[in-house]
Amino acid sequence: MKHICYEQPLNERIRTFLRLEHLFRQAAYWLAGDSIWHSRAVLDSLFDIQNVFGRADLRSELIKELERHAANLGKLVDNPNVDSSALQAVLDDLDVLIDRLHAIHGQPGQKLRDNEFLNSIRQRSSIAGGDCAFDLPAYHQWLQHPPEQRQANLQEWVSEFDSIRDAVFMILSLIRDSATATAHIAEGGFYQQSLDTNMAYQLIRVLVPEDQACFAEISAGKHRFTLRFMQLGDLGSRATQCEDDIHFHLACCVL
Repeated sequence: MKHICYEQPLNERIRTFLRLEHLFRQAAYWLAGDSIWHSRAVLDSLFDIQNVFGRADLRSELIKELERHAANLGKLVDNPNVDSSALQAVLDDLDVLIDRLHAIHGQPGQKLRDNEFLNSIRQRSSIAGGDCAFDLPAYHQWLQHPPEQRQANLQEWVSEFDSIRDAVFMILSLIRDSATATAHIAEGGFYQQSLDTNMAYQLIRVLVPEDQACFAEISAGKHRFTLRFMQLGDLGSRATQCEDDIHFHLACCVL
């Protein structure tokens, strides 16, 4: 049975990584298209990625997180219950990513910030409708280029963040794989669970069967989290909590 997965980050670092994952996937989706509107959407995603990087030294944060995972996984090397070849492959991948991030000089994407053409678009994009043809004639002219030329330019610009993207994807993959989802029941659409404060929980994942006419709202603090399963009567009304018992799967990721 297919499930819809709802995730709740438990710290600001993972919250940022999830946002970056979303933006990288969005950019990759639009990059596969060849219309003018696809190209516009890629640049919008790219500018959003740049904005996320303007808030913190994410390169250092990613390096610390990768090194933390490498150290934790390295403790399992002599464990007879662990597939040593698979573990070594993961450790090798982590080492490669750490080296790639160390090789980045300055702030990631600095080359894009120095690009006057992109800067002119980015500045106008903060205004609703500010990237219209009459506001940005150079952008309008570039959009008329053949699709293969536009896509080559876009691929070059997006690739500035390849190492960052791969590190984010690797970290989130390890965190998600660190816990196995187990079955639970939310009585009357409500579920609450305490968290062990001695454990460094990173992410809560709630899997709901696709055919369930409800969605999960997750509220989490340091000591506990609550789930409320909500349903919409129609898209114009406020959601209400389900009255029925809801069967779902839950994973509390702690790696």
